[in-house]
Amino acid sequence: MKILTLTNLYPPHYVGGYELRCRDVTEALRQEGHEVRVLTSDHGVAGAAATGDQAHVDRRLKIHGLFGHPWLGIRKLAAQETHNNQVLRRTIADFGPDVVHVWCMGGLSKSLCHTLKQAGTPVVYDVSDHWVMRSREADVWLQWWNRRDGGIAARGARALWTTVGHRRALEAKAPTAPVDEIDFTNAYFTSARLRELTAREGYAVDQASVVHCPVNTETFHGPVRSGDAPLQKWLWVGRIEADKGIHTALKALDRTAVTERRSLHVYGRGEPAYVRSLQAWAEERQLPVSWHSAQPHEMPEVYRQHDALLFTSEWEEPFALTPLEAMACGTPVIGTMTGGSRELFRHGENALTYDAGDAEQLAERMGALAADGALRARLSRMAQTEVRQRFSLPEITRQIEERLTIALA
Repeated sequence: MKILTLTNLYPPHYVGGYELRCRDVTEALRQEGHEVRVLTSDHGVAGAAATGDQAHVDRRLKIHGLFGHPWLGIRKLAAQETHNNQVLRRTIADFGPDVVHVWCMGGLSKSLCHTLKQAGTPVVYDVSDHWVMRSREADVWLQWWNRRDGGIAARGARALWTTVGHRRALEAKAPTAPVDEIDFTNAYFTSARLRELTAREGYAVDQASVVHCPVNTETFHGPVRSGDAPLQKWLWVGRIEADKGIHTALKALDRTAVTERRSLHVYGRGEPAYVRSLQAWAEERQLPVSWHSAQPHEMPEVYRQHDALLFTSEWEEPFALTPLEAMACGTPVIGTMTGGSRELFRHGENALTYDAGDAEQLAERMGALAADGALRARLSRMAQTEVRQRFSLPEITRQIEERLTIALA
């Protein structure tokens, strides 16, 4: 197939796991013999250096509002919308894709989705975060055209531009139809929970399929530790923000007896003021916590050097990569059941779980895991086997390839 991948960010310029997963699947599809072109934004991340073949990546789209880009007035936004839609139409005309594979659209107007519908090329949506359900309010361009309230000036401009035919003329340049008119028939979600939440917002996605996130088991691998090996180092990985539950991990460590405390190694970045407040809290209580950061290629070794992962997320995670990576490396996990995690964790079988935000219960789970080497080994073996069988990159790529083929047919 000739596949056009449409996404907001693409490595080496990225901010999270969505973009990394997009790259991994895109490269896997290319290795399967498909011709893939990536259309993404010109957003750049300082210090990011391109590696490998980037000839198939076209970075001409413009981001609005997110990732440090400015919020524009309606006239400047109209020019940017026209530019983005023109780039998309020309790319479709030049490349002639059999199918368009749409990934994250945060910061890109969903008017592009209307343009895809006009083009008539089959479209498949990969929905791995909350961008669909947030689009009614978050898409400034479409929301401006379709809202009934707002200031007098905005209402007057909309009425005038509609009356004189300006809005009708825009439909061929930068569509203005409501988000609700986007067709998500050919969509797959990274978790049934994310699909459920999106359906609650009124989108007709109840019958959409579920394709979970993959992990590259050729990169993320490691031996399951013997039950005789002591648990000495806890690991925490992720965005250092309140919704990730890092404060709960610190409170749980504080609740354990001083003689039973194992060191906690935190890998991640966050808003400096919040990070400093956490560090000060840990220092005040003399907790054995250290703070680190690592590049993606360093993470397999990070997992292998630690004895257990604390996955403390307290928000509706679509389907997190971090526990998958740890499990693939043979590292046991204690995690919450928020969002898509309930489709991965089974308490006492492939992980230990606790109620999100409950530091005392987390402390109990940490004590149980530290005290029972046989439990650690059993959980790790089961988790690693399941990840290799159900969540490997080749298996998930096969499922995605199947969705693309069905849409094309």
